[in-house]
Amino acid sequence: MEDIGLAHGLLKYLHILLFVYWLGGDAGVFYSSKFVTNASLSRDARLAAFKIFINLDMLPRYCLALMLTVGGVLAEFVGYEHPLWQTIAIVALGPVWVWVVHTIHAKEGTDFGKMLATWDKRFRVFMIFAILASVAYHWVTGPLRPYPWIAAKLLIFAALIFCGFMIRLKLPPFIEGFRTLASTGPTPESDRQMIDGMAACRPYVLLIWAGVAISALIGVLKPGQGPIG
Repeated sequence: MEDIGLAHGLLKYLHILLFVYWLGGDAGVFYSSKFVTNASLSRDARLAAFKIFINLDMLPRYCLALMLTVGGVLAEFVGYEHPLWQTIAIVALGPVWVWVVHTIHAKEGTDFGKMLATWDKRFRVFMIFAILASVAYHWVTGPLRPYPWIAAKLLIFAALIFCGFMIRLKLPPFIEGFRTLASTGPTPESDRQMIDGMAACRPYVLLIWAGVAISALIGVLKPGQGPIG
C-alpha cells in the first residue's frame, strides 16, 4: 500500500510539473516572440531571440505529449478502470509522442523530419476526434458518469490540441517573415508578416493558457466527484 501511495504521489507531482512547464513555457515563448518581431532591435538580437523562442517552445510540446499518459494513469488511482489494451496504449503514447516531437525538432528540414511532421499533424487531428468520440461513448455507456471532471479535462485537452493545430495553420506568415530576416535581413514586408502571424496566433495562445489553467483547477477540485476516489 505504501508503494502504491508513493507511486500515486509521484504521478500527481509529475502532473503538476507538466501543468507548470506547459503554462510557464508557453508564456515564455509568447513573450520572447515580441523580441523577434521588434523592428527596433538589431538583426542579431532578433535571431538570438528566435533561438530562445524556438527552443523554449519545446517545453509545452513535450508537456502536451506526456499529459494524456500521466492523466490516464492517474485516473486509475481514483477508481476509473481502463481495459488492458487501453492502458497499454495510454502508457505507450507519452514516450512515443515525445520522441516524435523531439525528432521533428532535431531533424527539421530533412525528409524524415518532414515526414514525421506530416504524420504528427494527422495524428493530432485524429486525437481530437478520438477523444471527443471516446468521451461521448463512455459517458453514454456509463463508465465516465461518476467522473464528470475527468470527462471535462479530456474535452479541454482535445480543445488544447485543436488550438495548437490552429496555431500551426496561422503561423506560416511569421515563418516566411523570419526566413527573410534570417537570410537577407528585415524588410517592412517581412516585419509585417511576422507581426500579422503572431497576431493571428494570439487568440489560440490565450485559449491554451485558459484551458491549461482551468484543467488544473478541475483536477484539484474534482467537481461532481462521487464517493469513489
